[in-house]
Amino acid sequence: MTFDTVITDSHVILPRGIIDKNIVIDDGKIVGFTHDLPSCDQKINGSGLISIPGPIDTHVHYGVYSSIDKAAKTESHAAAIGGITTMMRMLRLGNSFQSSLQDQLNASSKNHHIDYAIHASIFSKQQISEMNYCVEKGITSFKIYMNLGGDVGHVYMDMPPYTSELESVTVDVNDQIVEETVRNAASLGCPVLVHAEDYESCACGIKTAKEKNRDGLSAWSESRSPEFEAKAIKTVCKYGRDYDCTIYFVHIGSERALQQIKNEREQGTKIFVETCPHYLTLSYEKQQGYLAKVMPPIRTQKDNQAVWNALTNNKIDTVGTDHVANQIKLKLGGEDVWDALAGFPGIGTALPILLSEGVNKGKISIEQFVRFTSLNAARIFGMYPKKGTLDKDSDADITMIDLKKENTVSSDLFGGFSDYIVYEGMKLKGWPVKTIVRGQLVAENFEVIGKLGYGKLVERSVV
Repeated sequence: MTFDTVITDSHVILPRGIIDKNIVIDDGKIVGFTHDLPSCDQKINGSGLISIPGPIDTHVHYGVYSSIDKAAKTESHAAAIGGITTMMRMLRLGNSFQSSLQDQLNASSKNHHIDYAIHASIFSKQQISEMNYCVEKGITSFKIYMNLGGDVGHVYMDMPPYTSELESVTVDVNDQIVEETVRNAASLGCPVLVHAEDYESCACGIKTAKEKNRDGLSAWSESRSPEFEAKAIKTVCKYGRDYDCTIYFVHIGSERALQQIKNEREQGTKIFVETCPHYLTLSYEKQQGYLAKVMPPIRTQKDNQAVWNALTNNKIDTVGTDHVANQIKLKLGGEDVWDALAGFPGIGTALPILLSEGVNKGKISIEQFVRFTSLNAARIFGMYPKKGTLDKDSDADITMIDLKKENTVSSDLFGGFSDYIVYEGMKLKGWPVKTIVRGQLVAENFEVIGKLGYGKLVERSVV
């Protein structure tokens, strides 16, 4: 028998440990491991490399500043170069899912280099009533933005496909919307992703900081205190317990938030926690300018260390990027931090940052790296065992990494929509060098070689 592909001589990370065997791939699936070299159409040399389960970026914003027909091309390109094999889109629609979701799905289906999945954001009672429709369309996770309401309710929604105008909307994600979303998600068996910042507290903090003529990333952090995160965490966790709903906290980056989550877990709330590379590496104490403005803000070096400690001790489940595909002319469109746009790109740098600053510096093991970037996400979001593992019969989503490879970060590396990167000039050791999606090599040595439109919407089960 002749197989499609054999990956030779790499170190393979399996749930039961590391093995040194060749990986046999056929029809997009892993069919076995062997010391032999069976007949195959393609041989991929893995000498000196580590083969890991395809990483899943749990948190990506694209389709906001360029429509999804364009954004899927550019951002899946950046993702593939960065070793990501599945990207999870934070879909934000300002109107009915029944009237606008299918157009988004159709445009997405033709324009990804890698596989993708979708979280549907909930902003209104109408959208709450349509959550079942989303599940029918394969979207089995929902997001709420507790930071958006009142005087700070402005948000850019995703553009309709094949358009170019920003979709500026004001929303009010009040406690009633939050509670009803959690209740409905629980009835559907779906997790709720939560941006945990209390919007009323944030509005007050921003007003006070502006009155004092404060500026800079330190002022941004102070105006959105970690205490406001803790307040929102406490509120939504009560709903989570009341309705037996799984709560997934996105982009956690402060010691105070981690402590509140610990308290809520001890009360029985079903919680998963995501952090992002910028909460491991950036602080307002060191960053200049406004490029690193994000919500929640980057905090202190002490907070960086607290997040690393939580990772080391497996108190955090996943690492997503909160990647925002925007450009510097929009990012820095004003005179101060209050006018700067929140969010920045990062999908291409997530793995090298974790490899360089985590694995290679002994803060996390390679096995932990795999759990944080792949296995846990696949389990939480209903993709396992198809994704998140290199076990037999799983999708042949494989990223091959070189722990010794050194490179300097530049936005030019990734070919995304964004024309800047907050990690510009950062020297990192440990990079993905081959990205394989369902058995097809889609990127190699910082070049995308796969066919556009190959990426598929991942079928997910309700867990």
